[in-house]
Amino acid sequence: MHERVKHLYNRFKQTARLMVGLPDYDNYVEHRRTTHPGEPIMNYEEFFRERQLSRYSGSNGRIGRCC
Repeated sequence: MHERVKHLYNRFKQTARLMVGLPDYDNYVEHRRTTHPGEPIMNYEEFFRERQLSRYSGSNGRIGRCC
């Protein structure tokens, strides 16, 4: 029962973060370890910055959009 509550809490936390635009670093790390073993894993700051650039940058790589 305790594991189920923990699982539900983690899913709720993940959903809430995605709803406000925060990426899920733990899922990223798990994915990299299982799918791309031996390849480098970004630290949280690098991951967060990469996600921000991916979401908000224009074609020139800068944050912000002209239109």
